Amino acid sequence: MLTGGPSGRTVDPPLPHSAAAWDPGAWQVIPQLAKVPTELQLQPLSEAYGGDGARLHQPMSSVAVEALSAAELGARVRAAGQALGFVRVGFAAIDPLELGAERLSEWLRAGRHAEMRYLNEGPRHDPRQLLSEAKTLIAVALAYPASAGLVPLRRGPGDDEPPLLGIIARYARGEDYHDVMRKKLRRLADAVANLLGRPVLARHCVDTAPLLERAAAERAGLGFAAKSTMTIIPGVGSYVMLGELLVDAEIEADVPMAPRCGTCRLCLDACPTGAIVDAHVVDARRCISYLTIECSGPVPRELRPLIGARVFGCDVCQDVCPFNASAESKPSAPEFAARPNLAAPDLIQLLELGSARYRQLVKGTALRRTHRAQLARNAAIALGNSKDPRAVIPLARAVAAHPSGLVRGHAAWALAQLGSQAREHALPVLTCASAHDAEAFVREEAALALEQLNVG
Repeated sequence: MLTGGPSGRTVDPPLPHSAAAWDPGAWQVIPQLAKVPTELQLQPLSEAYGGDGARLHQPMSSVAVEALSAAELGARVRAAGQALGFVRVGFAAIDPLELGAERLSEWLRAGRHAEMRYLNEGPRHDPRQLLSEAKTLIAVALAYPASAGLVPLRRGPGDDEPPLLGIIARYARGEDYHDVMRKKLRRLADAVANLLGRPVLARHCVDTAPLLERAAAERAGLGFAAKSTMTIIPGVGSYVMLGELLVDAEIEADVPMAPRCGTCRLCLDACPTGAIVDAHVVDARRCISYLTIECSGPVPRELRPLIGARVFGCDVCQDVCPFNASAESKPSAPEFAARPNLAAPDLIQLLELGSARYRQLVKGTALRRTHRAQLARNAAIALGNSKDPRAVIPLARAVAAHPSGLVRGHAAWALAQLGSQAREHALPVLTCASAHDAEAFVREEAALALEQLNVG
């Protein structure tokens, strides 16, 4: 039993996998450590420090604290991170990530970054460029649900069959990991300040910061790089989001671990589009995650049938990884629990998504990364791949009247994939689009669809 909880009551410390241990909004006790701030008793807001995203975190108390060695500080910070829900916390020197830089340069030279030109901008291998005062890089991993869960068989009034459903990558079915990770990293910086009893200068990084986060995670001993390029954490798997915290405090570094994939090549063989072209090399130009999220233009025709029903991201390389075999039984951050409308989205609704419904759908989620036309484009591809006659009318409507040419063109392609069952409704709209649509891309797609339907 411990004292010092809310209202001075006596409480038991949370069990390792209890709701209190995983929920940052629940009251927690960290042995030998000032309590991590909660929603009800917040630590004073950190102060912006300069224009580079760094913040100065003030300790809750001005009372002097015991001096800690670099190893002791690491143990306390790790405990604070685990109390915040991180499944792993590791520490690394602030030195440049040279091996990661070499891999990135070779990858960029080969053009495998597709249209992600921002990856060429600035040094991503040197943490000191983000915070010159930093002395330690703290790497963290936050788990999201590994289970696909049960697909709800929703039926509307008078419907005999469930709706046509799409697939969203598991990490994106709950709250936006950027927001969740930033809040937790700031609280971890607060904990470092409390432990040291002095202001701590820190900068938090999620995947939008110019830092090689997987290389940083490897350097900090969180896990190793899989042949799929995912970071695998033994005992946890790869269903994790990574984050980094740069701090001006000396913490003893952890030892990196050696890769453990051995001769396994399940991820290479299972990739639907063959995007994992070699061990540790992914060609974004073929990757379903890139095509459905980052790519803002037309998806190459030869890759569309391989996307299946996926409308945002892909989990195949993780699904087949032996290190994830027991991941379903592992705890995950409650913020990442799947929202019902994202667990199995209705493809026809996605295709016909209006502005207001789009904003409602993506609010507070990682789906904000894609614009409305991209989601509708992805839905059109998935409907074509469904081969389901119920997709004919919605796709024909999209060819005739969708405001985005990107969507109209992909809907034309999708109608052709439905074959003879689409002819009655498809031929008139495709004929009109091939001759009169304002965009050359749509005219070309409609003409090709007509040719395919007429031959078929």
